[in-house]
Amino acid sequence: MINFLRLIRYKNLLIIILTQYLMRWSIIKPILEVYNFKLQFSELNFLFLVLATVFITAAGYVINDYFDTKTDLVNRPDTVIVGRVLNRRWAILLHVILNTIGISLGVYISFYIGIPLLSIVFVLITGILWFYSTTYKRQLLIGNIIVAILTALVPLMVVLFEIPLLNKEYGLLMHEMRTNFVHIILWVSAFSLFAFLLTMIREIIKDVEDFEGDSAYGRKTMPIVLGVLNTKIVITTFIITTLFSLLYLNFRFLNDLFTLIYFIVFLIIPLLFLLYKIFVANNKKDYHRASNLSKLIMLAGILYSLVANYIILQNF
Repeated sequence: MINFLRLIRYKNLLIIILTQYLMRWSIIKPILEVYNFKLQFSELNFLFLVLATVFITAAGYVINDYFDTKTDLVNRPDTVIVGRVLNRRWAILLHVILNTIGISLGVYISFYIGIPLLSIVFVLITGILWFYSTTYKRQLLIGNIIVAILTALVPLMVVLFEIPLLNKEYGLLMHEMRTNFVHIILWVSAFSLFAFLLTMIREIIKDVEDFEGDSAYGRKTMPIVLGVLNTKIVITTFIITTLFSLLYLNFRFLNDLFTLIYFIVFLIIPLLFLLYKIFVANNKKDYHRASNLSKLIMLAGILYSLVANYIILQNF
């Protein structure tokens, strides 16, 4: 069981669950309460949305390990499960089962909200994860961007399936009030942007960490194509962009003391420390620690939604 949980990256899946529930309860719900509106997506069906996301993501991790066995034996031999603990045929079967469950749940909730076309989203993500594992992750930046976009979609999926039902229930009233649900989209989009930037940072750091194995098997990741020094410059650029984005969002839209304190303590200082860690890193362990730090910063960014809940209720 422990090996299975490691294979599907259970910690990452827990972060996905936390993210989607926080978007629902800490962002969308308080904004709706300002208008005396209620969430329209039932708790059971929202659970199905979360599970669809989780199962498809877990399937992506399985197939990624399936195709990465050789490089992982060089980069991180102690973590290899497929081909050692789990037979490769069983890994493929597990991938199919997880995807089948995830897509089925996605199709169901798409029909439930009356937009069957949204079923395509789940099928497309499944296909993208397959081609990412077989092709895209071996190419310069393409694999990094794909993972970052899919990560950014995690919070956006909550809006994608809640807004249609809200428009159906309250659309006419919102039109009479000459307003809409744009505040929900903007808030959640800000979290998605942060997730995109932090994922790009972490993925590129992981590429540097995996330099040895990727180079041995002819991959064209950024540190192999551009060199480690230039890759550090790219990572630095993304970190600085994230820092300026946080400051811009605070002073342009929020201008809130609690937000500023939270950003400084839990995001800005850790990002500056990450910048320092990247600057002095010179071996695999250094980059591994930097990668773990970037994940903690992303978690801190997600948890800001608890502060956002207070801000929304106080200022709207």
